[in-house]
Amino acid sequence: MGEPQGKYNIKAVSNLLGIHAGTLRAWERRYNMIEPVRNDAGHRLYTDEHVRILKWIVNKVENGFTIGQAVDLLNKQEEPAFIEHDPRYSNQMDLLKEQLLFELLKFHESKSNELIDRAFSMFSTEKVLIHILGGIMQEVGLKWERGEILTAHEHFVTSLLRTRIGMVFHSLPVNGFLPKVICVCGPDDSHEIGLLIFTYFLKQRGYETIYLGAGIPGEDVKKVVAEVDAKMVVIASTIPAHREKAVKLADDIHQSNLIKVGLGGHAVDQMSRDEKLACREYLIGSSETEWREWLKEN
Repeated sequence: MGEPQGKYNIKAVSNLLGIHAGTLRAWERRYNMIEPVRNDAGHRLYTDEHVRILKWIVNKVENGFTIGQAVDLLNKQEEPAFIEHDPRYSNQMDLLKEQLLFELLKFHESKSNELIDRAFSMFSTEKVLIHILGGIMQEVGLKWERGEILTAHEHFVTSLLRTRIGMVFHSLPVNGFLPKVICVCGPDDSHEIGLLIFTYFLKQRGYETIYLGAGIPGEDVKKVVAEVDAKMVVIASTIPAHREKAVKLADDIHQSNLIKVGLGGHAVDQMSRDEKLACREYLIGSSETEWREWLKEN
């Protein structure tokens, strides 16, 4: 097989990545993470593989890593860290999710954190939160409901994942032109992980979010909506026994404030067809695709 042919000059790659060409040259000189092809005039040319590596590194830097830490993670991978473009990507993500779930249910904190670190080094932050951690929480919730695991298992998993999700919140910028959103659990519902993940989904897109979490009375939520002049409220309902209270809160806020209300969570997913039709204007959905569509519509 011949040598890979470069097809992007440094200006094109700079525009693709959103970083200055001088920064790109400095990274190459100091860290040697790629070696561009040179044309006859000595100018850098980048291959598709180079661009994939650089996109992965930029993603890590944007999510709080230093460039040095990002390159170290890249070098420690047994397989390419930009594996999202590999057809085996979803299978590897599913495998890592199953390994992490196994370790969590064995109360292996150190090994669980090691696997979470590996997930963040291999996949984008959004993929890890939504597909791996979110998927685990959904499965843990089902196992708990069926009596397959103890309450202690559920609490351990929730506590560890809540901590890890909270760690990625602080570096995300806010777009002042987007609506202010309140995110809260429904009355008497104490399961926050799904709401945290959706809050990250909003924050990554620039929304200013006010995360209230669990344990907030409905009347307090209404007062906060008025106090901060929120334009949207997202309510999470996880326990079916408390779902009616969440729906009533959504109705009250929508009718009294005339603002957009979103409703999601495991208990909402378990609604009957007629129940979903009755509150269809609130339904956020349970997949990343549905979340994107809901935001687009609202």
